[in-house]
Amino acid sequence: MSEEKKVVSNEPEVVWNDSSMKSLYVNATNVVAGREEVMVLMGVNRAWKMNQEKVDVDLAERVVMTPFTAKRLAIMLGATLKAYEAKYGKIEIGIPEVNKG
Repeated sequence: MSEEKKVVSNEPEVVWNDSSMKSLYVNATNVVAGREEVMVLMGVNRAWKMNQEKVDVDLAERVVMTPFTAKRLAIMLGATLKAYEAKYGKIEIGIPEVNKG
């Protein structure tokens, strides 16, 4: 007879409640930070012509989080984009990569 072992974890189970969730499309973002919070500004760039002198962005949301939450988000976004690029190919956004060496 085999004995089942229960794994004891100090981590709570996370249940994602989507009953009040809404979806938002953004194509323009900015991030600003102070000592105790990081803000992600999200909106829609409505410019249709290339090389405009001025581009208006309609801000839709401001997400405010602690630096700890921002760090976790950055790690999760990095892992998600790495998996995306492995599956679909490198995403070129026109900004040279920083030399990590």
